[in-house]
Amino acid sequence: MIHTDTVIIGAGPCGLFQVFELGLLGIKAHLIDTLPEPGGQCTELYPDKPIYDIPALPVCGARELIERLMEQIKPFGPTFHLGQQATEVRSFEDGSFYMKTSKGTEFHTRTIIIAGGVGAFQPVELQVPGVAEHVDRDLFYKVRDPEIHRGKNVVVLGGGDSALDWALALKDKAASVVLIHRSDKFKAAPASVAKMHQLCEELEMQFLAGSVTELRNAEDGSLREIQVTGTDGVARRLELDHLLVFFGLHPKLGPIAEWGLNLHKNQIHVDTEKFETSTPGIYAVGDINFYPGKKKLILSGFHEAALAAFAIKARLNPGEKVHLQYTTTSPVMHKRLGVDDPFADEKRAA
Repeated sequence: MIHTDTVIIGAGPCGLFQVFELGLLGIKAHLIDTLPEPGGQCTELYPDKPIYDIPALPVCGARELIERLMEQIKPFGPTFHLGQQATEVRSFEDGSFYMKTSKGTEFHTRTIIIAGGVGAFQPVELQVPGVAEHVDRDLFYKVRDPEIHRGKNVVVLGGGDSALDWALALKDKAASVVLIHRSDKFKAAPASVAKMHQLCEELEMQFLAGSVTELRNAEDGSLREIQVTGTDGVARRLELDHLLVFFGLHPKLGPIAEWGLNLHKNQIHVDTEKFETSTPGIYAVGDINFYPGKKKLILSGFHEAALAAFAIKARLNPGEKVHLQYTTTSPVMHKRLGVDDPFADEKRAA
């Protein structure tokens, strides 16, 4: 049994920044995540996608953001429990909690912070016979390493941002790229759609309006070609090496949905003072929470993590006032961060 003040469920950007805000207040954290590495959706779904709305960073890649956050929380030495899911939570009479994970890790924790993004997300699968045998061989629901598609004949399915982004990104790596969507109406950014059409006119890639209705294998069992039924009803054969499917995600709360928390659709209802759920001592930050005016932005999640940290500090130390201290001037903060006092020389001179 691990005894701790707090457990954070989710090691995405908001979960990682929550470690920082807790650390500034002297609270050490354990993190649980179903993925094998920290980063959440940033590293799992769009590691190379640029982010433009992080303060003081005009542009930052998703993976770069996670690397910066990991560097920022180093002074606080968080403990990661990766590749496992929080499956069971029970309350004790004193207001603390018992938690168990899918790998049997057990915690006795005084507080819990849920920072699980959209929950345990699963890709919407291609509904064609024979798909399962090709997954992660020559059919992919996400791009982990763009280099494996270099020199391949790639077909991308979907009409959202992920499909357009990867079709455009792989254009210079793959031998050929064909984008297939059920219609000529897209949910992706207009600039991406315009770029795709421009490349099609320049014969740099192709677009087909239709749906994949059949997979055909080579003698060695690899995917050789697909049948595409167009919006005109005509079935066409298309040879390929790799098929990338981006139909979106099924967000699922998983076991969290059974913990008795007040839910708003697939999100956890919180207040806007403490970002506490309907169960005292359990908090939720980031995309997984809901309150009037909620905006699903990393920036918003960072703000929520800061206020949740102060609320947790107050809960852990009842009756004590939680003082706001600035990292610029506070010797206590400097000690926790492991940095020198920038005004030490001036103080000595005075």
